[in-house]
Amino acid sequence: MNLDSALSAIVTGGASGLGAATARMLAGAGVRVTIFDRDPERGQETAFDIGGVFADVDVTSQASVEAGFERARSAHGQERILVNCAGIAPVAKTTSRGEPHPMDMFEKVVAVNLVGSFRCLSIASTGMATLDPVTPDGGRGVIVSTASVAAFDGQIGQVAYAASKAGVAGMTLPVARDLSKSGIRVMTIAPGIFETPMLLGLSQEVQDSLGQQVPFPSRLGKANEFAQLVRSICENDMLNGETIRLDGAIRMAPR
Repeated sequence: MNLDSALSAIVTGGASGLGAATARMLAGAGVRVTIFDRDPERGQETAFDIGGVFADVDVTSQASVEAGFERARSAHGQERILVNCAGIAPVAKTTSRGEPHPMDMFEKVVAVNLVGSFRCLSIASTGMATLDPVTPDGGRGVIVSTASVAAFDGQIGQVAYAASKAGVAGMTLPVARDLSKSGIRVMTIAPGIFETPMLLGLSQEVQDSLGQQVPFPSRLGKANEFAQLVRSICENDMLNGETIRLDGAIRMAPR
């Protein structure tokens, strides 16, 4: 599917980090972009910069997500691209100092990262299925979700995060199979250690130390490298039903 001004897209978590880089990449290709995020200041700023639309959306709320889709479609029409980047990553061990893992934290991580991703892709794909095909093979749309290498190499304290991201990776193939007759492709990216706002808030010494753990290139991944892969997925019609590790060959140690 070629990226151009005839297409519209929604990027969740698009106010900063990987989502913002993706929103900027899509807009740079002419795509009309709507950003979903819980950060109105950054979200509106990013949307203004790219000539897009911002919607204050909580992906754990059905009503909030439905309102966001309504706003996006009112502005840009039915989206053909959805990129799920919204996510959280709190840390807690299964049991620590005589206390079990806080269940409200575990449930919130799963609600945002896994259920939120599915909620958005379910609504998006329902709309995409009503569109006319735009590729010779009958393609109608593309959905890209964000997992993490933690889905496969979860570290100490990452049980909730790893479980949620493993769920995102695990649903990729069955969702792709579900949507195959509608011509909607479904892919997931599992980033390694990337320059996100959280990591960039650490000291340069810590950033360099983290980067040195990556076999090659020995540095933190850049947000635009994630966005480049999203573009490749959108444009390569044979990419479907798979999770791609984007990690410089890193395999995370236990801690």
